[in-house]
Amino acid sequence: MSQRPEFAEGPLPLFDTDEVQLVPALPNGRLPSYIADHRKRLRDRFLSGGAQALPDYELLELVLFRAIPRRDVKPLAHELLETFGDFNGVMAASTARLHEVKGVGEAVICELKVVEAAAQRLARSRVMQRHVVSSWDALLDYCHTTMAHRETEQFRVLYLDRKNVLIADEEQARGTVDHAPVYPREVVKRALEINASALILVHNHPSGDPTPSPEDIAMTTKVRDAAQALGITLHDHLIVGKSDELSFRSKGLL
Repeated sequence: MSQRPEFAEGPLPLFDTDEVQLVPALPNGRLPSYIADHRKRLRDRFLSGGAQALPDYELLELVLFRAIPRRDVKPLAHELLETFGDFNGVMAASTARLHEVKGVGEAVICELKVVEAAAQRLARSRVMQRHVVSSWDALLDYCHTTMAHRETEQFRVLYLDRKNVLIADEEQARGTVDHAPVYPREVVKRALEINASALILVHNHPSGDPTPSPEDIAMTTKVRDAAQALGITLHDHLIVGKSDELSFRSKGLL
């Protein structure tokens, strides 16, 4: 009779690990106690107290454990935070920028991008097919999660039905650090295709300052006029900065 295989607790990594200097394993194959005990303490604190129980660098360590199973990841966590500012900045950093950090390879990038994708998907699930007015805070949270830490401009359009329920969230354009091309005709055309009755425009300012430029104001006016001609309402235009957002409607610009 064949014996059942024995399974280890940790799964094999998807990619080769990014370890530069491996910590020598003990004869029994285990990690040295100072690393194993540290990781266990962090996991226990996270499970008992949640994310609020850990500072950014320790939460980032938890993410890095899977990508780098046999090395102390605290120095890399600090290096990433110093480079990109905070936990959100690390998760949202581009692949190219992450590759510039010593010790970061495909395994680390994959783990970071999985966390980023999960956060965005969770935030999006809280607003799709929901009434926009009753879920406004969740909508702002979603916009910040997906756009606040981007290094280039992104322009999105939120399409609403007659009851102001969000029926589609679509990226219309990506651009440079200070410009994303927007075509009002395409925005309105898409609204007609999916039978939307209203729009909310959203774009980010990588500089972190959500103050609208003259070009932002002019573009908003063009979209509003094109939409009105076809009986579609432009409810608002949100500009997302690093820590807050600006609403055209609340500022009297729409």
